[in-house]
Amino acid sequence: MSRIDETRDFIPVRIAVLTVSDTREMADDRSGDTLVGRLTEAGHTLAARDIIKDERDQIAAKLREWCADPEIDVILSTGGTGLTGRDVTVEAHRDVYEKEIDAFSTVFTMISMQKIGTSAIQSRATGGVANGTYLFALPGSPGACKDAWDEILVKQLDFRHRPCNFVEIFPRLDEHLRRK
Repeated sequence: MSRIDETRDFIPVRIAVLTVSDTREMADDRSGDTLVGRLTEAGHTLAARDIIKDERDQIAAKLREWCADPEIDVILSTGGTGLTGRDVTVEAHRDVYEKEIDAFSTVFTMISMQKIGTSAIQSRATGGVANGTYLFALPGSPGACKDAWDEILVKQLDFRHRPCNFVEIFPRLDEHLRRK
């Protein structure tokens, strides 16, 4: 069973938050605020924050820009994971991913099922890795952001979490890019 190993030191992670919305601004970005509050409360660092329109190319460009920034370890996006014509965040993430973390969607759906029942089927939350950076696309509701953070990400982004976590494999995410 998962647990926190108190013999290990906590390692803060540098996290960027991207809200994808045609209508939101910083003043009313409740989902972005939820993520920022939770990640800073956990001891991590807010590395960047932005709001961008639901445009696939613009989203992918921002993700690539942040993946190239050595001061950003993780990108959390919120919004644009649904089924409507304007929901293109998942496609933009997949344009950037080198590897998809398939189980993230599965685990998020399992958690959502407990909260919202079969309505969980309408979310396409996803996770992946690109250029040594973790990327997660979360739904645009504050509740879904809380669920993703509280039930998955707070644990996987904590070096002390056992039996394993995302932080301990950071040094190996881009090993294929280095010469042997």
